[in-house]
Amino acid sequence: MNTIKKIIGTAAVTAITIPSLALAAPAGGYGDLVETVSPSVVFIEVTGAGGSRVGPASKESSPNGLGSGFIISADGDIVTNHHVVNGAASVVVKLADGRSFDAEVVGSDPMTDIALLKILSDEDLPVVAFGASEEMRAGDEVFAVGNPFGLGNTVTSGIISAMSRNINSGPYDDFIQTDAAINRGNSGGPLFNDHGEVIGVNTMIYSPDGGSVGIGFAVPSDLAQTIVTDLEDDGTISRGWLGVQIKPMSQEIADVLGYDAPKGAMIEMVTADSPAATAGLQIGDIILSFAGTEINEMRDLTRAVANTSPDETAEVVVLHKGSEVTMDVQIGLLQPSEA
Repeated sequence: MNTIKKIIGTAAVTAITIPSLALAAPAGGYGDLVETVSPSVVFIEVTGAGGSRVGPASKESSPNGLGSGFIISADGDIVTNHHVVNGAASVVVKLADGRSFDAEVVGSDPMTDIALLKILSDEDLPVVAFGASEEMRAGDEVFAVGNPFGLGNTVTSGIISAMSRNINSGPYDDFIQTDAAINRGNSGGPLFNDHGEVIGVNTMIYSPDGGSVGIGFAVPSDLAQTIVTDLEDDGTISRGWLGVQIKPMSQEIADVLGYDAPKGAMIEMVTADSPAATAGLQIGDIILSFAGTEINEMRDLTRAVANTSPDETAEVVVLHKGSEVTMDVQIGLLQPSEA
């Protein structure tokens, strides 16, 4: 059966310096770039892990786990996937030069599958830098470095197959899809552009048998960098909470309302004593905008609410019994949960 799988991969480590643009991949290949960035890619060994994510809802239990990561600061900040280190009793990071370090999990975010680790070294560590994922396009060349099946630094290359891919695995679906080969052990490893910048964190594959079939997914660097910055602060992510269950507007309702296409998010349940209930939102209301963000599909609302600081008041425009109504809603705090 074809499945979406979160792959156990080496811990990804991001860096603070950017390789020279002169290292852009020549016609002969990525050799110079690989030599430059590979020392910053690490291998992660986990013991006592609760399990890796396999598909949107199931888990596979394992006493040990492998992953990849990349170093983003000379003093030992490392980026990887949440599912690589989730439930770990111990985490060991191995560098390309053979050195090993015990790692501390600074913080982890299941909703985006991003985690931040810390290792301590007596000398500066090699780093890689985040690039701008928003500048990437389908067809752009990329390459991945990681530790598939624990084999050590392995390089694969390909192109971006699609941007902003929604695979219905969670509210933050906005993946970069690539045909660069990604396998078990690549989880948390970096996806590079042709300047040697990290533009994605490899996290999932679509596979009928667990191996690569040329359909891999990476968390965009723009999102990953935002999460890492928050985790660096206090190891946690604070997100807003509205307290509604929503569904898409149907085409029939859109036709009745005179819209060219469905838009907004229709409320099908309001949680008691939630910010939505306090503000007067009701079942059947259609949320058209939230804090200035137009709601065209459900994930637009989910993200807009989550990105609003708890206790902040947001202006919400809803279609209520055929009329547009503007409400002020004081947003609550979303409790942590698995993605």
